[in-house]
Amino acid sequence: MKKTQYTSYDQLPLMLSVPEVAAVLGISRAGAYELVHTEDFPALKIGSRIVVPKEKFLAWIDTQMAGD
Repeated sequence: MKKTQYTSYDQLPLMLSVPEVAAVLGISRAGAYELVHTEDFPALKIGSRIVVPKEKFLAWIDTQMAGD
């Protein structure tokens, strides 16, 4: 798998895969799969793939930060 290092939100793709979510958040793939299956996380299932829209992902991060 290609290792990508993101240095800004602008570099994120329009739709993130679960491994990309893991890389951005600095968590394991298993942790990212757990996260995308939670009720409040903005994941879409397209066929057998799970993708996360960039804008919804960034809004989710903002919401999590506001809750602290």
